[in-house]
Amino acid sequence: MPSNKATPETLQNFIIITGLSGSGMSSATNAFEDLGYFCVDNLPITLLSTFARLLKPNSEDIIAIEKAALVINIRERHFLSDFPNELKKLENKNLSPFILFFEASDKILQRRFSETRRPHPADLGEGKGVLEAIRAEREAIKEVREAADLIIDTSEHTVHTLRRMLIKRFGAVDEGIQLQVQIVSFGHKHGLLREVDLMFDVRHLPNPYFEKDLKDLPGTDPKVIEFLENQEEVAETTGRFTDLLRYLLPLYKREGKSYLTIGIGCTGGRHRSVMSANKIGAELQEDGFNVSVVHRDIEK
Repeated sequence: MPSNKATPETLQNFIIITGLSGSGMSSATNAFEDLGYFCVDNLPITLLSTFARLLKPNSEDIIAIEKAALVINIRERHFLSDFPNELKKLENKNLSPFILFFEASDKILQRRFSETRRPHPADLGEGKGVLEAIRAEREAIKEVREAADLIIDTSEHTVHTLRRMLIKRFGAVDEGIQLQVQIVSFGHKHGLLREVDLMFDVRHLPNPYFEKDLKDLPGTDPKVIEFLENQEEVAETTGRFTDLLRYLLPLYKREGKSYLTIGIGCTGGRHRSVMSANKIGAELQEDGFNVSVVHRDIEK
């Protein structure tokens, strides 16, 4: 595969949407349409270079397309064999599309095809079933995945959360729009967060779980907060994390990022991560940052 280094400008105007069948490419197309992109579903790969001319027309008689998002996937017969060469042709024209690759777990994809009752495009009618077709497609498309600029796992996304995430990530950013920061507390034993930009671990802090009177209380309870605030390393940790974020957030905004997700994890996601997320979020809000805090595992 040729290297594909998209610039922020390219990110805004020329996107190729690809990935595994059933991973959310159609939902992504709807989101990009809402963002003002000219969208084409299942464009024949051999027309990629021809279409790209509309982004940089060489004639005044041709109306340029400002932003385009093209869905190209395994349904297009020549996709896998022609994709590297077509990307090379674009590079020769000083066009470098941003490749957005969607995927999901085998279990999730199998469930989606079962619910929709659609045949999988990689199922050649050999009676091997949906799961084998999913695995065959995953293997066949792995080189395309390696060329991607951004890989999004939609296993835990709904249509609505995926749309919100894409709009926040690919929406236009200007100096008058604040960077939107979401801090999510979670428990490592319940699984890592997906689609997180920065992650902090607070499992080194004293654990209220081992305090008889605090074990069953959440990290939002005043008794748990008081216990943790009396621990010197808690204040030191949250203070250092906050100072780092004060430094980093303006840099992320400068690079054109409109949405940033920060994960803060402890063991169970009920005490230390909850208190830390609230503390850091409050400090950043006082500094004028646009911050929201979510506790994924506080009820578990």
